[in-house]
Amino acid sequence: MKTFNLLVRIIPAIIMLQTLFFKFSGAAESVYIFNSIGLEPWGRIGTGVLELIASILLFIDRRAIWGAFLGVGLMFGAVVTHLFMIGVEVMGDGGQLFFMALATLICCAWILYQRRGEFSVILYTII
Repeated sequence: MKTFNLLVRIIPAIIMLQTLFFKFSGAAESVYIFNSIGLEPWGRIGTGVLELIASILLFIDRRAIWGAFLGVGLMFGAVVTHLFMIGVEVMGDGGQLFFMALATLICCAWILYQRRGEFSVILYTII
């Protein structure tokens, strides 16, 4: 189970890190997506920075729950954007970006479920 839990943290981190190059370099597909929703360039760069932070937190075991919170929020936004604004398939990608966002959302949600006992500690820390 330890190996599975490690993989569930590594997979979304790698997916988010892999997309950073395209967001930060201004790749045509990223620019198209964020232009379509009216958030180019700040939305593209901002989500890239947040995905970088989430990925780093997912690699740190004691901070993985924070990365998972951030990942769920980001990927929920990505999935909703795909479903209601830009479509599942973007620029002929066959839905690859949508399904990677969905996989990342599922992995991060699993981390939150597995670590649900830590929520009280987090709330105590915040309050």
